[in-house]
Amino acid sequence: MNDLTPIQKEITSALEQMKEKALITEAVLAKKVRENAKIQGKNKAGICLKDLEICIEYLAENKDLPFALHLNSANDILIKKEDIFKLLDADAKKRRQSSEKSISVLTNGDLRQKASGGKLPKKRSDRKKMNVRDLDTDFNPEL
Repeated sequence: MNDLTPIQKEITSALEQMKEKALITEAVLAKKVRENAKIQGKNKAGICLKDLEICIEYLAENKDLPFALHLNSANDILIKKEDIFKLLDADAKKRRQSSEKSISVLTNGDLRQKASGGKLPKKRSDRKKMNVRDLDTDFNPEL
Protein backbone atom coordinates (compact mmCIF):
# COMPACT_ATOMS: atom_id res chain seq x y z
CA MET A 1 0.00 0.00 0.00
CA ASN A 2 3.08 2.21 -0.09
CA ASP A 3 2.67 3.17 -3.74
CA LEU A 4 -0.92 4.36 -3.34
CA THR A 5 -1.87 8.00 -2.84
CA PRO A 6 -3.84 8.94 0.30
CA ILE A 7 -7.20 9.02 -1.53
CA GLN A 8 -6.43 5.65 -3.13
CA LYS A 9 -5.69 4.21 0.32
CA GLU A 10 -9.07 5.47 1.53
CA ILE A 11 -10.83 3.97 -1.51
CA THR A 12 -9.03 0.66 -0.98
CA SER A 13 -9.96 0.46 2.68
CA ALA A 14 -13.60 1.32 1.86
CA LEU A 15 -13.69 -1.45 -0.76
CA GLU A 16 -12.21 -3.90 1.75
CA GLN A 17 -14.92 -2.98 4.26
CA MET A 18 -17.64 -3.57 1.66
CA LYS A 19 -16.18 -6.79 0.22
CA GLU A 20 -19.26 -8.81 1.23
CA LYS A 21 -21.52 -6.87 -1.15
CA ALA A 22 -22.04 -8.24 -4.65
CA LEU A 23 -22.65 -4.80 -6.19
CA ILE A 24 -21.25 -1.47 -5.00
CA THR A 25 -22.31 1.77 -6.65
CA GLU A 26 -20.02 4.74 -6.99
CA ALA A 27 -22.26 6.83 -4.72
CA VAL A 28 -22.17 4.24 -1.91
CA LEU A 29 -18.39 3.92 -2.21
CA ALA A 30 -17.90 7.71 -2.18
CA LYS A 31 -20.13 7.99 0.89
CA LYS A 32 -18.06 5.32 2.68
CA VAL A 33 -14.81 7.10 1.76
CA ARG A 34 -16.17 10.41 3.10
CA GLU A 35 -17.31 8.64 6.28
CA ASN A 36 -13.95 6.93 6.87
CA ALA A 37 -11.89 10.02 6.09
CA LYS A 38 -14.30 12.31 7.98
CA ILE A 39 -14.54 14.67 5.00
CA GLN A 40 -17.13 17.38 5.52
CA GLY A 41 -18.99 18.62 2.47
CA LYS A 42 -18.68 17.41 -1.12
CA ASN A 43 -21.74 15.23 -0.60
CA LYS A 44 -22.30 14.82 -4.34
CA ALA A 45 -18.66 14.07 -5.21
CA GLY A 46 -17.85 10.87 -7.04
CA ILE A 47 -14.74 8.74 -7.35
CA CYS A 48 -12.12 9.39 -10.03
CA LEU A 49 -11.91 6.47 -12.48
CA LYS A 50 -8.11 6.59 -12.57
CA ASP A 51 -7.87 6.24 -8.78
CA LEU A 52 -10.49 3.49 -8.71
CA GLU A 53 -8.74 1.43 -11.40
CA ILE A 54 -5.47 1.51 -9.44
CA CYS A 55 -7.32 0.41 -6.28
CA ILE A 56 -9.10 -2.44 -8.09
CA GLU A 57 -5.78 -3.70 -9.49
CA TYR A 58 -4.11 -3.42 -6.08
CA LEU A 59 -6.87 -5.38 -4.33
CA ALA A 60 -6.83 -8.10 -6.99
CA GLU A 61 -3.06 -8.56 -6.83
CA ASN A 62 -2.39 -8.13 -3.10
CA LYS A 63 -5.59 -8.89 -1.19
CA ASP A 64 -7.17 -11.48 -3.52
CA LEU A 65 -10.35 -9.39 -3.85
CA PRO A 66 -11.32 -9.39 -7.54
CA PHE A 67 -13.77 -6.68 -8.57
CA ALA A 68 -15.02 -5.79 -12.06
CA LEU A 69 -15.85 -2.26 -13.14
CA HIS A 70 -18.96 -1.52 -15.19
CA LEU A 71 -20.47 1.72 -16.43
CA ASN A 72 -24.22 2.33 -16.57
CA SER A 73 -26.02 4.57 -19.06
CA ALA A 74 -25.67 7.60 -16.75
CA ASN A 75 -21.87 7.11 -16.67
CA ASP A 76 -21.98 6.00 -13.04
CA ILE A 77 -19.41 3.40 -12.03
CA LEU A 78 -20.70 0.05 -10.77
CA ILE A 79 -18.31 -2.28 -8.94
CA LYS A 80 -19.24 -5.96 -9.03
CA LYS A 81 -17.57 -8.77 -7.14
CA GLU A 82 -16.43 -11.39 -9.66
CA ASP A 83 -13.93 -14.22 -10.08
CA ILE A 84 -11.37 -12.14 -11.98
CA PHE A 85 -10.77 -8.40 -11.86
CA LYS A 86 -11.80 -6.45 -14.94
CA LEU A 87 -11.40 -2.79 -15.81
CA LEU A 88 -13.54 -0.76 -18.20
CA ASP A 89 -13.14 -1.16 -21.95
CA ALA A 90 -11.73 1.75 -23.97
CA ASP A 91 -15.10 3.16 -25.08
CA ALA A 92 -16.60 3.15 -21.58
CA LYS A 93 -13.41 4.61 -20.14
CA LYS A 94 -13.49 7.48 -22.64
CA ARG A 95 -17.18 8.17 -21.88
CA ARG A 96 -16.53 8.24 -18.14
CA GLN A 97 -13.48 10.48 -18.40
CA SER A 98 -15.38 13.01 -20.50
CA SER A 99 -18.24 13.05 -17.98
CA GLU A 100 -15.79 13.49 -15.07
CA LYS A 101 -15.03 16.97 -16.41
CA SER A 102 -18.47 18.12 -15.34
CA ILE A 103 -18.72 16.37 -11.95
CA SER A 104 -16.79 16.88 -8.74
CA VAL A 105 -14.61 14.01 -7.55
CA LEU A 106 -12.85 13.28 -4.27
CA THR A 107 -9.16 14.18 -4.41
CA ASN A 108 -6.05 14.11 -2.25
CA GLY A 109 -6.65 17.82 -1.61
CA ASP A 110 -9.86 16.98 0.23
CA LEU A 111 -7.89 14.75 2.61
CA ARG A 112 -5.21 17.42 3.09
CA GLN A 113 -7.82 20.07 3.92
CA LYS A 114 -9.36 17.73 6.46
CA ALA A 115 -5.95 17.05 8.05
CA SER A 116 -4.98 20.70 8.22
CA GLY A 117 -8.32 21.86 9.44
CA GLY A 118 -9.29 23.27 6.05
CA LYS A 119 -12.19 25.59 5.53
CA LEU A 120 -15.29 24.73 7.48
CA PRO A 121 -18.53 24.96 5.57
CA LYS A 122 -20.01 28.39 6.18
CA LYS A 123 -23.59 28.66 7.25
CA ARG A 124 -25.69 31.32 5.67
CA SER A 125 -26.10 34.36 7.81
CA ASP A 126 -29.55 35.67 8.55
CA ARG A 127 -30.80 38.31 6.20
CA LYS A 128 -31.20 41.70 7.70
CA LYS A 129 -34.72 42.88 7.11
CA MET A 130 -35.58 46.49 6.67
CA ASN A 131 -38.29 47.82 8.93
CA VAL A 132 -40.81 49.71 6.83
CA ARG A 133 -41.98 51.81 9.77
CA ASP A 134 -38.49 53.16 10.33
CA LEU A 135 -38.04 54.35 6.75
CA ASP A 136 -39.23 57.85 7.60
CA THR A 137 -36.53 58.29 10.20
CA ASP A 138 -33.87 56.86 7.89
CA PHE A 139 -34.58 59.32 5.08
CA ASN A 140 -35.74 62.28 7.15
CA PRO A 141 -33.55 62.64 10.21
CA GLU A 142 -35.63 65.66 11.29
CA LEU A 143 -38.61 63.44 12.15
